[in-house]
Amino acid sequence: MQVSYPTTPNIVSGFHALSDPIRISVIELLRDRELCVCELCDVLGVTQSKLSFHLKTLKEANLVRSRQEGRWIYYRLNLLQLVVLEQYLAQFQRLSPVLPARSCLDNS
Repeated sequence: MQVSYPTTPNIVSGFHALSDPIRISVIELLRDRELCVCELCDVLGVTQSKLSFHLKTLKEANLVRSRQEGRWIYYRLNLLQLVVLEQYLAQFQRLSPVLPARSCLDNS
């Protein structure tokens, strides 16, 4: 028997965005301060075109926000979306009982 639980698109896109090591690194770098694309490229050692793909994924997941200043684009974390993901995961600890291990044969 397959049970389906409702999951909002924000949760799905958020965890998808966090499934790549480069995107995790971007999140970690933005933890302390806003950074421009050139700074992120330098620290990560990636090209701007490669980083743009990852930043687009993070923006679509609403995990980062951007602003343009002159010809530079600066990125910062969207802490509210990180809280949404944190609260989603916290439900499992808070609401899920600790069940004993069982065998598939127990279903008969």
